[in-house]
Amino acid sequence: MSRYPFPSLLLACSVCLIQPASGTTTPDQVSPNGSELAWPPIANTAKPWAYWHWMGSAVDETNLVRELQRYADVGLGGMHVIPIYGARGWEDRYIQYLTPRWMEALRLTVTEARRLGMDIDMTTGTGWNFGGPDISAELSCWRVQTKLVDIQQGQEPAPIADHKSLLALLAESSDGQVTDLTERINADGRVDWKPADAGSRLRIVTFKAGQPAVKRAAPGGEGPMLNPFHRPSVDRYLKKFTDAFAAYDGPKPRAQYHDSYEYSGAAWTPDLLDEFAKRRGYRIESHRAALFGTATNDIACRVRCDFRETLSDLLLDSMTEPWANWSRRHGFVTRNQAHGSPANLLDLYAAADIPETEMFNKDRDILVSKFASSAAHVAGHPLVAAETGTWVAEHFTETLADLKRNVDDLFLAGANHIFYHGTCYSPDEAGWPGWLFYAAAQINPRNPIWRDMPTLNSYVARAQSVLQAGHPDNDLLVYWPIHDLWHDQRPLVEQLTVHHRHWLDAQPIGQITKSLWRRGYAFDLLSDRQLASARVATGRIALPGAAYQAVVVPRCRHVPLATFQRLLALAQEGATVIFDSALPDDVPGLDGLDKRRHTLKSARANIQFTSTPDASLSEAKHGLGRIMVGNVSAALRHAGARREALVDQGVLAFLRRAHNLGTDYFLLNSSTNFYEGWVPLRCKAKSVGLMNPMTGQAGWAVSRPASNDVTEVFVQLHPYESIVARASNRIPTENQHWVYANGMLSSAVELRGNWRVEFIEGGPELPSPLTTDKLTSWTELGGEHAKRFAGTARYTITFDRPRDGQTFLLDLGHVAQSARVRLNKRDIGTLIMSPFRLLLEDLKPTANMLEIEVTSTAANRIRDLDVRKANWKSFHDINFVNIAYKPFDASQWPLHPAGLLDPVRLGVTSKHWTF
Repeated sequence: MSRYPFPSLLLACSVCLIQPASGTTTPDQVSPNGSELAWPPIANTAKPWAYWHWMGSAVDETNLVRELQRYADVGLGGMHVIPIYGARGWEDRYIQYLTPRWMEALRLTVTEARRLGMDIDMTTGTGWNFGGPDISAELSCWRVQTKLVDIQQGQEPAPIADHKSLLALLAESSDGQVTDLTERINADGRVDWKPADAGSRLRIVTFKAGQPAVKRAAPGGEGPMLNPFHRPSVDRYLKKFTDAFAAYDGPKPRAQYHDSYEYSGAAWTPDLLDEFAKRRGYRIESHRAALFGTATNDIACRVRCDFRETLSDLLLDSMTEPWANWSRRHGFVTRNQAHGSPANLLDLYAAADIPETEMFNKDRDILVSKFASSAAHVAGHPLVAAETGTWVAEHFTETLADLKRNVDDLFLAGANHIFYHGTCYSPDEAGWPGWLFYAAAQINPRNPIWRDMPTLNSYVARAQSVLQAGHPDNDLLVYWPIHDLWHDQRPLVEQLTVHHRHWLDAQPIGQITKSLWRRGYAFDLLSDRQLASARVATGRIALPGAAYQAVVVPRCRHVPLATFQRLLALAQEGATVIFDSALPDDVPGLDGLDKRRHTLKSARANIQFTSTPDASLSEAKHGLGRIMVGNVSAALRHAGARREALVDQGVLAFLRRAHNLGTDYFLLNSSTNFYEGWVPLRCKAKSVGLMNPMTGQAGWAVSRPASNDVTEVFVQLHPYESIVARASNRIPTENQHWVYANGMLSSAVELRGNWRVEFIEGGPELPSPLTTDKLTSWTELGGEHAKRFAGTARYTITFDRPRDGQTFLLDLGHVAQSARVRLNKRDIGTLIMSPFRLLLEDLKPTANMLEIEVTSTAANRIRDLDVRKANWKSFHDINFVNIAYKPFDASQWPLHPAGLLDPVRLGVTSKHWTF
């Protein structure tokens, strides 16, 4: 009987030149309990999670239980259920969304995941974004569309066919005059007007409801997207979830989720006129020409700025916060991707319990991702999620090294809750390669790279255990002057996406944050709403989640009067406020403009600046604090702001967190060159420990005081290698040294002899074993079967210990793509990125047996399927596309190298603790 009523459904090794074993070592085994260098406990939130696409929701008990066990076995901490369109030929297994049968599948999933120590999140819907069959045209997105009609002099316009959806009717004359005819339309659509001159035209502005539809919807979730600016739309949408969970008696998922904003074109609501008047203080009906016309004068820009701010307010007040509050009332936390919204992203991110950023393909901007982490830090949310690995490379060519580099960029941006994007549920009976989601990295048990995923997952878990401990240690706040952006935008509604970043890069805030990042300042971004709650405590700017040394205001023209007054009040209370170049000289918006301008001018005049030794900077004592205007770098030096000089060579990048023991630095060698040297940490420390998240190795490093507030630590890092430096305020009580190693000496020799190559796992079939004295891609060694093989081959050779030396460095050369290494039947390491090197000790005088299990990508096996025109791409909707969104076809790919590609070398090395 089924258990569920669900129908059948080295320490002795170096951080730099050596990569020791990590696949099966758990963090609590690395250091003794109570050690200052012990890794924090690995909760399931510290482990990486994954998006889990349910195609057609065609899940069953046997495969759900089996898949979850596989996910737990490689070290995933949780899964995020997203129902999407289905696979062709499996329609009889589809389960309609939110039906009792679907809810039973959810109950099974959450129960089984928690039995395995995992957890489950779910999208509040199917595909993306919110919407479905219960969303009527009135409740759906309202797009604004414009039609231009030329009118002859003296000619009466034809009736307006879609006058019932009319937002504005403007008559534009050849001399630039605009007449608002919106109120002059009869019930039959006729216009009571004739043009008095030649060259006139009508601008007909209407709304269109019902589009877009939910993207990639699952069965039962099809229909229009809801109107994200309209509270009744959100309430109606959430009702079906209230009803579904009212009849649900199982454990609930941890979180509800909203994907990145793709309500493309949404720009109006049935109640927008009243909402605008309530929020902006005047009726927009009097300014239709300014809103919908082509004028670029100041009044038109102010009206459009007010309109954009209203949409931003509505997105927060009518959708994001109601959805978050509904979730909390029903026992869920929330994850939200705010990017893509035509709104203040910081406020939207902060409204969720777990703000989530993403990096997509080559759209990887750490400063864009800092919007999510900043919102979390300011609001006091401990977790910052990140959609990770989305098309890091073309399908089936992704490597664990590719994923690791993507993960590290997100760590630097402040993320500490990684979600791989992703894996697709697939029943075993679907065969290979199984069910696949078109936009995901194919991180699933059918992909060969899955075999060595535990090594990457252990890395993520150790790193995130540190990044989730303590609290962010950022010194500066950077105010986002979004009203300048809203004032100058060209489209009426512009989505602020991770793909097209001119909304950041082309603005002064983009220039300031880039400069601060390159100069080694740690900062968070701040919105007007967040600034309103700021206070000063012991000279620092205190917010719910953190306290900061100063606030930097990028160069801007328009700042809300309340914001400027709050900045002055913070200075009055003891804060340092820095304005780039000049004070803002205007306010945004239209209502009460003269009065607000006068108040701003008076406030500016009351600031009494004096010169400083730096001619680029002016300073004013203001109450207990100070205001500085001019060059930001000079102001920060003058204010004594902490700067990490470790970035000055353009090699190292960092993220910093504080805790009761001191300060943790996540350090990354972001260059393509080996780094070795003294790294200055801007803190006073009695000792510095190094902790390698890839291996679990930890030890007290060689360190020295460089000045009163700088401690240096000696570090060795290979390209794209990372380390945690723990600057401790205590003297170590443990004799636990960090071990450094010299590089391989020039006397390194190739391991010569016959290599036996056995294909041990993968497909479509296992090629026959072979023997070779020259290492090259197995596609060149093993015949036709090897050319289409994807999986793992074991390379074995026997060798004698070199005459000199006790410690040796094994260099595997170029490996495609990961390698498990055994020496004399003992596991000594799993390597997922270059350089593929390991420390060897205790070699026998003769007959040492070296085994290297190399795992490839799936590329050659997929290529073979397409060469043979096999029917493996059989999915509804978009089916399966390549990275350029074209139909996927690997038949023209060259063969991808696989296996050991270079001679394996062995050289004498040495270990030491001091320099």
